[in-house]
Amino acid sequence: MTSTAPAIDSRRDVRERIVVGAAELLHDGGVDAVTTRAVAARAGVQAPTIYRLFGDKDGLLDAVAEHVTTVFSAEKAAMVDAAGADGTDPVEALRAGWDATIAFGLANPDLFVIMSDPRRGRGSPAVAAGLRVLEERLRRVAVAGRLLVGASEAVRLVHAAGTGAVLAILGEPEGRRDPALAETVWAAVEAQVVVPERDIVAGPDRALRTAASTLRAGVEELDRLTAAERAVLAEWLDRVAAGRRESDSGGA
Repeated sequence: MTSTAPAIDSRRDVRERIVVGAAELLHDGGVDAVTTRAVAARAGVQAPTIYRLFGDKDGLLDAVAEHVTTVFSAEKAAMVDAAGADGTDPVEALRAGWDATIAFGLANPDLFVIMSDPRRGRGSPAVAAGLRVLEERLRRVAVAGRLLVGASEAVRLVHAAGTGAVLAILGEPEGRRDPALAETVWAAVEAQVVVPERDIVAGPDRALRTAASTLRAGVEELDRLTAAERAVLAEWLDRVAAGRRESDSGGA
């Protein structure tokens, strides 16, 4: 039996050439530059090949967006691994990821708009991979005792704010786009998500104590607990935040 592997590899090579060529055209000239004729010339294929592999222009743009976003998500994942290996402060690493995402969006405006469409991004493996990277960044912030809200809420806040900031900047005329807007948005998000440095407690167990202080601040809003349960929890959290043992507080 003749092996089909060479034929499969050939199709993959053709598909990759088309996607890469279209990605270059999209980056350099926007959506209008991604024509069948231009992509075919760039990839060295016949126009019918594009239709056979991608169906239509929208199908090709989806493939391009997925490809470029996959590469970017892999780069972000590598940044997270590097930050963990060299002991980078997790809040600084979170900010670095924010900056990288803003820069990517502004450098790839048409592609970012495509991937920001919920109908496209919702089922995208590349978008899901990017969110997993964000989740890992925020997990490390939480481990350090610096996360002010729940992890899932933090992911939604940071992702929504970053997407909104890029789209707001891109919504301005090209000559009037001000990336400084992203700085303002980050400051607002950081205030909602990250424990301020002034509230960080000292000591080797500062992560647990800071987390206890954060939770203690919202105990009275935990309406799923009874008043008695909230009182007990508040006492425990006060003890953890202060670094006291039961024996230190006069307990038996």
